[in-house]
Amino acid sequence: MRNLTEDNLTAAVLATLSNTQDARLKTVMASFIKHLHAFIRDVEPTEDEWLIGVQFLTDIGHLCDENRQEFILLSDTLGVTALKDAINNRSTERVTEATLLGPFYREGAPEVPLMHNIAEGLPGEPIIVYGKVTASDGRPIPHAKVDIWHATGDGLYDVQIADFNGAMGLRGIIRTDDAGEYRFRSIKPASYPIPSDGPVGGLLRKLGRHPYRPAHIHFIVSAEGYQPIVTEIFVKGDEYLESDAVFGVKDSLVVEFVRVDSAEEASRYGFQPPFYKAEFNFILDTAS
Repeated sequence: MRNLTEDNLTAAVLATLSNTQDARLKTVMASFIKHLHAFIRDVEPTEDEWLIGVQFLTDIGHLCDENRQEFILLSDTLGVTALKDAINNRSTERVTEATLLGPFYREGAPEVPLMHNIAEGLPGEPIIVYGKVTASDGRPIPHAKVDIWHATGDGLYDVQIADFNGAMGLRGIIRTDDAGEYRFRSIKPASYPIPSDGPVGGLLRKLGRHPYRPAHIHFIVSAEGYQPIVTEIFVKGDEYLESDAVFGVKDSLVVEFVRVDSAEEASRYGFQPPFYKAEFNFILDTAS
């Protein structure tokens, strides 16, 4: 590997993969090297620009911990996560569309009964969300696991609120009943900016982009014998539906949150009027 030039350097680096035993790793690294070298040839970065890029990635790494994943934010805002999700959720069946997991998912949410209020004690506009989990042929799926999390009416997740002190809020896992139905109570989420105080936020500002996501509720829905789905439902009418900073909105996932002013109906759910109702049915694909 002597006398390397811009014409033969890529081939020399690829040749170092010849002893790689993991076939998938070899394929991935070969493609990565080819595309990365092609990018460098296309852009021809200066020394200063290269150092800025290195520092940018270093700064991203410094902001990653158990409560924040700046690399996922970068992937999201560049459309990489949305593309990865589309590729990994191809289906010939009519199933619920997948979209982003997001950086605020936390494992270990409490399992709660149907109709539980996952926003107990938090201020906001009350909502009830309900629907069915079915197979693509319409059969209900009883005892499906529905993992839920979302932001407050101020657009904040529990990990961003000091008062939670690490505890979980606006999260819960429920199981569908024998008819495949789920239902839970909470507060209406708001649109919010993704964390923009770090390097990803700085990049968005330089690109002339806003950091906002439309109001949504996250779900992971799973059941034995079926392919789990990671998805979100979005509040119809939100001003950021057409410009989601992380490219996650799909028409099939936009849901109307219907305002209900009836005191009698509100009382049945333990609410004061007004409150909102949203119905969404999840359709799962059979496991391959």
